[in-house]
Amino acid sequence: MKACSLTLVTDGTADRALIPPLTWLLHQGLPGIAVRIEWADLARLPQRPSGLAARIKAALDYYPCDVLLVHRDAERERREKRVAEIRSAIQETSTAIPHVCVVTVRMQEAWMLIDEAAIRGAAGNPNGNVALALPKLQRLEEEPDAKSVLHDLLRQASELTGRRLKKFSASANAHRVAELIGDWRPLRKLPAFVAFEKELTAAIAKLRA
Repeated sequence: MKACSLTLVTDGTADRALIPPLTWLLHQGLPGIAVRIEWADLARLPQRPSGLAARIKAALDYYPCDVLLVHRDAERERREKRVAEIRSAIQETSTAIPHVCVVTVRMQEAWMLIDEAAIRGAAGNPNGNVALALPKLQRLEEEPDAKSVLHDLLRQASELTGRRLKKFSASANAHRVAELIGDWRPLRKLPAFVAFEKELTAAIAKLRA
């Protein structure tokens, strides 16, 4: 196998931030292999598909790939429930293409809360020195609203005040955090990431067989 193409299906546009950690993980598992991950931008279609199964089918039609990555935030549900929902949707499409469940607990933003320097850089203030209280790694999957935590940290890291702070868009800068993280190994201490990596490794092994 000289190359591997993957398509990522997500709930929303902000979930594109998963591409950097997924790419990093694939490079770890496929050294020397050209890896390409494409986000399925289904909002561009003439008629946006409704429901997970319909989104998966549209993604396969418009973004053909070797492996399909399907993301869902666990939110308040157990990871196993989201995995079951993905498996059920895959069965509806009757596709034979290998798929991998990417279930973040509770939100994908939790995976971005591991690198203080990346948060400062994304906030446009890489040399800032204001104290940032990042959640403990072991408790990231217990964080009920990781998105709000990340946005608050970005605002703090910017060290802006007054009108400039009001104009600062944390949501617009959040995706930069993932782009600036170079080492995602800390995530290997999170059960959801470990489960995803194990499933991805199995899918890649089938392609190589």
